[in-house]
Amino acid sequence: MQHPSLDLSVSAAAPLSGELRLPGDKSLSHRAALFAALAEGESVIGRFLVSGVTRAMLDALTALGVAWRLEGDRLTVTGRGLRGLATPAAPLHCGNSATTLRMLAGALAAAGTPATLDGSAGLRRRPMNRVTDPLAAMGVPVATADGCAPLTFAARDAARPLRALDYTLPVASAQVKSCLLLAALAADGPTTLREPGPSRDHTERMLAAMGAEIRSEAPLSVRVAPLARPLAPLRLELPGDISSAAFLLVAAALVPGSSVLVRDVGVNPTRTGLLDALSAMGARVRIEAPRLSAGEPVGDIRLEAAPLRAVRIAGDTVVRMIDEFPVFALAACFADGVTEVHDAEELRYKETDRISVLCGELRRLGVRLDERRDGFSIRGGTLAGGVCEAHGDHRLAMSLALAGLAAPAPVTVRHAEILSESFPDFAPQLRTLGATVTETAS
Repeated sequence: MQHPSLDLSVSAAAPLSGELRLPGDKSLSHRAALFAALAEGESVIGRFLVSGVTRAMLDALTALGVAWRLEGDRLTVTGRGLRGLATPAAPLHCGNSATTLRMLAGALAAAGTPATLDGSAGLRRRPMNRVTDPLAAMGVPVATADGCAPLTFAARDAARPLRALDYTLPVASAQVKSCLLLAALAADGPTTLREPGPSRDHTERMLAAMGAEIRSEAPLSVRVAPLARPLAPLRLELPGDISSAAFLLVAAALVPGSSVLVRDVGVNPTRTGLLDALSAMGARVRIEAPRLSAGEPVGDIRLEAAPLRAVRIAGDTVVRMIDEFPVFALAACFADGVTEVHDAEELRYKETDRISVLCGELRRLGVRLDERRDGFSIRGGTLAGGVCEAHGDHRLAMSLALAGLAAPAPVTVRHAEILSESFPDFAPQLRTLGATVTETAS
């Protein structure tokens, strides 16, 4: 959906404070909609995130013959079973969402449904051999455009199982792992997937809750058996999105005296790297009222501002905060010292080359930094202010906008309308905390 071009700026005249509750988690919303379609029976999913990227998944399900209805943020899906997806009349357009494309690839592989998966120009640049190579080894007839989208799946006899794998992923990736786990539900025996590092485990938790035989065999290894009975329908309320909470928490960390509580947030340990990073930087962060909801850890996150200091981020922590690096980099701009990020080359394959674009836009705001192939170093206290660009990246747009909370001069982000793709309530939530948010049509 096209949105009017928007310039965005944020400022604060007083500490930010308050309590709020966010829309449902984007990663879990994606999975819940698709897995409900692969179940048999009616699923009801509360607090579903309604945004551009989840709309792409819902539109694809419609094209695959799946009936669903959305009432506010409550999604009801009538599942067709693992092998019940209909052949779509046209290519399935995944927008800018690699999660949508890669997970649909796993579902199509299991179903044996012929279809083409395509997306935006940005999505077409992202590597897809990471999923298509192992899928081909399982016997899935799939072709790419030089290793990228569009992906074309030929018809396959769904009565013939796929070949089970014992496979080591070249990079730690929840999207790739999820794709292969879905395909493995239709294999001729147990499949074992190994990763070089930790990645988020939402798929394993949700599929297990639906009756799939799936378990961790060792650190960084998961084993899934072929589906012996239909997946059970879902009945759950999704937690809030920690990737959205990240922007509000960093906003509070930038304004002295701020104290913010974000309620009912998913705090899966594979996703909480930013909380650890902010704590190491000196912000006072704690998780209150920890609990489990449908197998997912949930809690209330409280952050109280304190002077920030530089840190070094590398190794497993990178994967645990891979989506939060733009807003983490913004926090680093106001920390004392030089913050270093290593082992993060995967950022170059996101909606944009996030290392290159992020560093370029921070330089436009006066930040002194060094860019490396696998990360960057940022000298705190050098951001001056100015005008920058969102580059069609929702996380970059929101992160850059927060610079205005602590910069010595105003910061304006041009073409910031893209933020509605993942966090449509970004501006209202910041206003709730006391920030001034100016949105100007451009």
